[in-house]
Amino acid sequence: MPPMRITFLIIMGIERPSGRRYFHIARGLARQGHRVRLLALHPDLPTCPQRRFIQEGVEIWYVGQMHARKDASVPSRFGPLDLLRVLASSTLGMIWGVICSPADVYHLGKPQPVNGLAALLAVRLLRCRPFYIDCDDDEVRGNRLPAAWQRAVFGFWQWLLPRLAAGATVNTRHLAAELTDAGVSPVVLVPNGVDADSFVAPPTATLAALRAALGLDGRPVVAYAGALALQNHPVDLLIEAFAQVAVALPAAALLIIGGGEDLPLLRDLAVRRGLRDRVYFTGQMPYHTVSAYLALADLSVDPVRDDPVARARSPLKLVESMALGVPVITGDVGDRAELLDGGAAGVLVRPGDATALAEAMIRLLGDAPRRQVLAAAGRERARSYAWDRLAEVWATVYRRF
Repeated sequence: MPPMRITFLIIMGIERPSGRRYFHIARGLARQGHRVRLLALHPDLPTCPQRRFIQEGVEIWYVGQMHARKDASVPSRFGPLDLLRVLASSTLGMIWGVICSPADVYHLGKPQPVNGLAALLAVRLLRCRPFYIDCDDDEVRGNRLPAAWQRAVFGFWQWLLPRLAAGATVNTRHLAAELTDAGVSPVVLVPNGVDADSFVAPPTATLAALRAALGLDGRPVVAYAGALALQNHPVDLLIEAFAQVAVALPAAALLIIGGGEDLPLLRDLAVRRGLRDRVYFTGQMPYHTVSAYLALADLSVDPVRDDPVARARSPLKLVESMALGVPVITGDVGDRAELLDGGAAGVLVRPGDATALAEAMIRLLGDAPRRQVLAAAGRERARSYAWDRLAEVWATVYRRF
């Protein structure tokens, strides 16, 4: 494939979980010789120190504000009028970014209104170019949309944009089947991955100091790393399960790494379950520090229920934990069994079952040899999910070029 100019239209910052997906794919494409630009929305635009820069060969342009201000452990939402202003400004910024970005390929990250309008008005109408789309979630069920009209708007764009796209990338077989059934073609499966060269544990002395600072010396540690948003990450299920673990293993600690809208609710739940001194919340952390906290754990957990949101997700937290050699436990939903090589590289339990999750944690915390086997298998399995390799798969959606 000859070198191309590729422009992504994404509705989040590059340090958000979905944003990391697009940055790492973009970086992999740049390493293949393509010129890649990301038009992105910033989590807190007024504090953004630099709105245009180059990072690891990828041009980053912040062209607007995300739909919520995510500048702290608990995001703050805009009021109705401010939200309308933000969405209008971000859409115009995205359109202007496209006008300033002549490209061979335009690729939308997530089918949502802001980048969708920019694709229709700027890519299709002004530039007369086709666009591609990446679907990595169930946008209606996976976002906090309390009003029926909000769900209708997101549902419309989720339905429309893949059908107008020249092709689609997806992160799960569930989404691939949905789009294929809808007549979208080509559809290329690109799960989430990991940069094993940079997502590494710090030196032993640093880990020891961090463990001591958190009061975790000599304690079995279970970790969760990810967003605290219950509509798509049922961390409450993990806390309920850990309450059972705490009875069997009184020294065990649960380390919850990350922030989100439901952080206060989850803190209250931990207190109500008698876990005030057993559950540690780090709050929102810079991405480059996550590996240090996750490496403190004896095992990590991805709690899930068997629902469309879980089936549509390719859990970044699992493959990153595997790359660190931290054994993982998750529910057997969607592509998770495939990711864990049928259970050879991790533990699968019944989804949505707090008791099954607790029993798996208790067994694995009490079986150091088993953890070592899973750690080795997880590291090996994570190599199959290297971002550069996945970028090569991604590029096949542009086969007509």
